[in-house]
Amino acid sequence: MRILVANVNTTQSMTDSIAAQARRVAASGTEIIGLTPRFGAVSCEGNFESYLAAIGVMDRVLSYEGPYDAVIQAGYGEHGREGLQELLDVPVVDITEAAASTAMFLGHKYSVVTTLDRTVPLIEDRLKLAGLDVRCASVRASGLSVLELEVDPDRAIEAIVEQALLAVSEDKAEVIVLGCGGMAGLDEQIRRRADVPVVDGVAAAVTIAESLVRMGLSTSKVRTYAHPRSKSVTGWPLAGVDVPAVPL
Repeated sequence: MRILVANVNTTQSMTDSIAAQARRVAASGTEIIGLTPRFGAVSCEGNFESYLAAIGVMDRVLSYEGPYDAVIQAGYGEHGREGLQELLDVPVVDITEAAASTAMFLGHKYSVVTTLDRTVPLIEDRLKLAGLDVRCASVRASGLSVLELEVDPDRAIEAIVEQALLAVSEDKAEVIVLGCGGMAGLDEQIRRRADVPVVDGVAAAVTIAESLVRMGLSTSKVRTYAHPRSKSVTGWPLAGVDVPAVPL
């Protein structure tokens, strides 16, 4: 079985970390291929970057040469999963939905600990859209940017643990979900400190994707995720198009 794990940003070191976490939990015989978009933001922390990432991930997956059995979109709260489901015949698993649904097997309510406060509304909206918000006690921000997670992992763990403990004591969460692909691999250390189950979205997505492939299941093509209608798409793939600079 071969699973493509697509990072939503263009930071290669983060792709490597995400792929390493995926390999740690993958079953024997599962091959993990990490993909980095050919264009996009170095980190996704807002709507503009998220929508750009959606196109970048679709472009990168469609340009992958070789067979694969499933695709994982490794961005928490990012857009684009629906587009991939239309385009592909294999299962597509997003780490947001994978982590939240897994958490609901482990406790009555879960809380998400993410990066910057500005990403909280995006995550809340994605959980609501997926129907996973009812058992979400809270979405809390650690205050760290995505890239800071790599630069200073010790500080990242302290900040995440602090918010996890507050989620348990103040929000009555019973499970913590790591709300960023860049937090992949930190779950065990945070679990020991917070003393509650901690779900890493990359790990959850890998096990779900493997299960879907083994059961011979994939996205329904009857209605919502039917293949796109045949028509001309100007300038595709975007990797070969000059995109005007956008002031940030």
